[in-house]
Amino acid sequence: MARSNSNRATLMFDRFNIAVLLPCYNEASTIGQVVEGFQTALPTARIYVYDNNSTDGTALKAMLAGATVVRERRQGKGHVVRRMLADIDADIYVMADGDSTYCPTDAEDLIRTLITEGADMVVGTRRGVHDDAGRQGHAFGNRLFNILYREIFSTDFNDIFSGYRVLSRRFAKSFPAISNGFEIETEMSVHASRLKLPVAELELDYGRRPEGSHSKLSTYKDGAKILWTFAMLMKETRPFTFFGVIAMAFFATSIGFMMPVLLEYFATGLVPRMPTWVLALAMLMMSIIMFTAGLILDSVSRARTEQLRLHYIATPVRAAPLEKVDSGVALPRGEDQEAGLQSAPRIVRERRG
Repeated sequence: MARSNSNRATLMFDRFNIAVLLPCYNEASTIGQVVEGFQTALPTARIYVYDNNSTDGTALKAMLAGATVVRERRQGKGHVVRRMLADIDADIYVMADGDSTYCPTDAEDLIRTLITEGADMVVGTRRGVHDDAGRQGHAFGNRLFNILYREIFSTDFNDIFSGYRVLSRRFAKSFPAISNGFEIETEMSVHASRLKLPVAELELDYGRRPEGSHSKLSTYKDGAKILWTFAMLMKETRPFTFFGVIAMAFFATSIGFMMPVLLEYFATGLVPRMPTWVLALAMLMMSIIMFTAGLILDSVSRARTEQLRLHYIATPVRAAPLEKVDSGVALPRGEDQEAGLQSAPRIVRERRG
């Protein structure tokens, strides 16, 4: 029965051009088995490993396992994801990590959910991640940032930091990735919530890192970056709320300084603390400026969201038919083949590097 279900899934997936994307930094101890796992789980998929300046032979291990390897020299997961989504043309993108904490066989369920529900992103939420976060700081940070996300942006997701995601082509080609590091997953979640894209979640087991594999996360440094990303994304996507909070803070401070002066003025007719009065008025003016900025930028943000939405709608759901060449890089047929051949040497050279 299991083999029959697997055969039906393979027939279903044969109609789609699937690309598996694995960003890696010093994952030589696990990347080989991860690549082989995805080859077994998704035999028709193309597997890409983007090596982010590894020094432990990750690229060689991935290449020997049968993956197409590309080097991204800008350090940071955000740079890698941005490059992957720009370089690769596919119908469905499976994004995972190379540390063997995600099970490749779960990709079949994620893809099936994407297809049957007509979603643009399916997130594999991590079951038991708080029990195996490596350090208590990581577990606490996961809970805190997920709560903050639901309060600030949307209730669409329960695990915004999961690296196991399946994306549609329209999502991948309309996602203006700007993050540099591990904040990229947060940005992807905000993008989906901002455009009100159809999304889904699937709870999956989260494995432990094998011995010799170490987490690249820094509890405080990356936590601060993610918190800063939250603030910047709130400024860009919800400017009225962002600047409204600042305006309220200035207004409350202004009233705090102003009330004693006003009470004394009504009692005596004098304003003996003129510097305090001037400061209170300055705070009031700042409050008005921030409120006005929020109103204006809210209209700008709505216009940008409309443009992103139109670009998303205009993006073809399916990629052009592809064929494989000797370099291992899939190229489009027909008129676009010449352009593809011109770009192939660049990818091959970087892979060999």
